[in-house]
Amino acid sequence: MADPIQAVKGMNDILPPESGRWEWFEDKVRALMRRYGYQNVRVPIVEPTPLFVRGLGEVTDIVEKEMYSFVDSMNGDPLTLRPEGTAGVVRAAIEHSMLYEGGKRLFYIGPMFRHEKPQRGRYRQFHQVGVEALGHGGPDVDAEVILMARTLWRDLGLADVRLEINSLGQPDERRAHRQALIDYLQAHQDQLDADAKRRLHSNPLRILDTKNPAMQALVDGAPQLMNCLGEASLRHFDAVRAVLDAMGQPYRINPRLVRGMDYYNLTVFEWVTDKLGAQGTICGGGRYDGLFELIGGKPAPAVGWGMGIERVLDLLQQEGLAPPPVPPVAYAIVPDAAALPRAVVCAEALRSAGVSVLLHAGGKDGPGSMKSQFKKADASGARYALVFGADELARGEVSVKPLRDAAAAQTARALGAEATWAAELLHA
Repeated sequence: MADPIQAVKGMNDILPPESGRWEWFEDKVRALMRRYGYQNVRVPIVEPTPLFVRGLGEVTDIVEKEMYSFVDSMNGDPLTLRPEGTAGVVRAAIEHSMLYEGGKRLFYIGPMFRHEKPQRGRYRQFHQVGVEALGHGGPDVDAEVILMARTLWRDLGLADVRLEINSLGQPDERRAHRQALIDYLQAHQDQLDADAKRRLHSNPLRILDTKNPAMQALVDGAPQLMNCLGEASLRHFDAVRAVLDAMGQPYRINPRLVRGMDYYNLTVFEWVTDKLGAQGTICGGGRYDGLFELIGGKPAPAVGWGMGIERVLDLLQQEGLAPPPVPPVAYAIVPDAAALPRAVVCAEALRSAGVSVLLHAGGKDGPGSMKSQFKKADASGARYALVFGADELARGEVSVKPLRDAAAAQTARALGAEATWAAELLHA
């Protein structure tokens, strides 16, 4: 016998009952998006590699180390499994002229792929919720997307999540800061690790995001971008802060917050927690007004965020907020094969009326004993057992026996009135 084939390392199966928690979370997200007027967008998992090289930046960790890239064997095109969602959404907006009639508020839910060392909160296939407000340039929309995430935390019952914000200004301001940063770091080259030395001239801003404890003091003393911002950038940042202040939303200005992609400008932010170890960021984003032009479109403002579903669910589980599996309302017990056709008719009528029914599945030798079926009914978590016994069938009835309630068993109901007692089960 051949060895069993297993999943790719870092790409995990999501099985019941865990998948039920995912569905519950996704339902919360979709309800949130409806309240804010965001519409669903679905873009391909595979995109042209240049989309990410040009959009994210050639010297970012994602492009240099983490992308799953390959050459199409049919036509030689370079392709990549999407490592994030924003670039693909912007590509779609350009390709389909989505902003022709004005701005768009969009969201997506789906898998992303990065070739990283698998560890808690960091997988090679992971899942994100993303929101993208395209064609909106004002600080009000920056604040809106930040507050959307806050609303979701409240909907989920999460309280211990903190907001950090910063402004990256505009390209000319970043260039001035970049040179000041290079000058500073060059004066302390003996304290730089290998990664920082490699990035010193290609992407020095990313050095500020180092996770190396030995470099923290050096980074803390580095020139701050905030000191290089002009009046317009500061005015935009102050307007975002004014909305957050008006909403009573606490935040910390983190001058080292730069995010991992080169396309950001002006507002950047992260929602963080101390309860997930090193992977403490569960949602992050910001404004990326230059991305449309970077990938070949007309200039357009945009802002958004991405949220790691695995990390949020991990945090919910730690907080004891993970919902229990939702059991069926009823379990249909079928004493013998002769009762099966009528049991199926009844179960289908109940399902059509909105009642969840789990129909006992027999084996090749029949449905099994009543005792074993009642055990399975109890293990299913169902509130009721529907018993299709010979006596009940002879009278055209079915017995409804509570499995969870202290109340006495309900009287038998005529099979012709399933919809009536279906409503009773629904509202019991």
